[in-house]
Amino acid sequence: MHQYTVLLTPDPEGGYTVTVPALPGCITDGDTLEESLGNAREAITCHLRGLAIDGEPIPEEQEPPRLVMVAV
Repeated sequence: MHQYTVLLTPDPEGGYTVTVPALPGCITDGDTLEESLGNAREAITCHLRGLAIDGEPIPEEQEPPRLVMVAV
């Protein structure tokens, strides 16, 4: 079993865009938080399956990304 941090960014029109920092290119969305997380699980599963089919290594998240607000 793998665990990955997902980033849920609110969309101005509603819902969320979901990205997986440890898996570049793994992006999905959803209208609600629950739908977004379900879609994230599905997108991660498909992404990992594609990597395995291509013979690529499965990335492991070593340390969760940090979210920091910077004032400028």
